Amino acid sequence: MPDASDDPRVPYAADRTVLAAERTYAAWVRTGLVSLAAGVGAKTSLGSTLPEWAILFFASLLVLFSGFCFAVAVWRDLRPGHDSPARSDVWRIPPGVLAVVNGGLLLVALGALLGVWFGRTGGG
Repeated sequence: MPDASDDPRVPYAADRTVLAAERTYAAWVRTGLVSLAAGVGAKTSLGSTLPEWAILFFASLLVLFSGFCFAVAVWRDLRPGHDSPARSDVWRIPPGVLAVVNGGLLLVALGALLGVWFGRTGGG
């Protein structure tokens, strides 16, 4: 039986694994950004449609979910014992860059949450 390390498909499988992890990261960040926009949009556009408590609840829930998405996006890369495939030739975004970018997004989500709770809607 041939050795698996001699198989020419092994490096390509490692590359696919790295690229799949990048796509998963992008999906978490994309979901977080949409949730953040929906939370802020709910606060600003539902002012006369629903009671104030319902608007605050749903807007806060969406903004908090966005913060969760931003945290989970880098959790897999920063957890102890996580190793990327050793034979991959694909360049990866450094985990420190991911942490800084998503930390900034978490701060934006915190600011949006404060804006949902203490911001004014409409003019006048």
